[in-house]
Amino acid sequence: MNIKEQLAALGLTLPTAAAPVAAYVPAVKSGNLIFTAGQLPMVDGKLVQEGKVGGEVMAEDAKELAQICALNALAAISLVADFDQVERVVRVGGFVNCAPGFTAIPGVVNGASEFLIKVFGEVNGKHVRTAVGAAELPLNAPVEIELVVQLKILSFNQREAGTLILQSSAISPD
Repeated sequence: MNIKEQLAALGLTLPTAAAPVAAYVPAVKSGNLIFTAGQLPMVDGKLVQEGKVGGEVMAEDAKELAQICALNALAAISLVADFDQVERVVRVGGFVNCAPGFTAIPGVVNGASEFLIKVFGEVNGKHVRTAVGAAELPLNAPVEIELVVQLKILSFNQREAGTLILQSSAISPD
């Protein structure tokens, strides 16, 4: 099952990648890694909820918002690579806009981690992670998630086959 089929099985569709809110790009490919910018819980261009977790935003709601952020990060990845070329999730960075005294930060970021394991599977979805509490986040978002994913490396034969296909399609049958 490919990634889009897996998302459909979860009742989700890949959204349109959110436009940057400042001077950056949503994702960058470097070698066989893709780094996403931090993604906010935006749906149809609007922040789903604002506020501090442990204050105006309940931790359970923030966990669901972290899943939306991760889905948005997948949309950003699709801007720079064929989605089915993603081999595994390498790293998740999670930032939680915390009310004073709120310390259940890892539980909030689990929303993204658990979602990615459902999408990519137990082996390729598990990752290293940072979960950080923040005094403020952009647009007063409750949570922000960034990803690093690894792309599959094409074997020599796959690259050679692609080259041969390109060369043969350039030859005219005259």
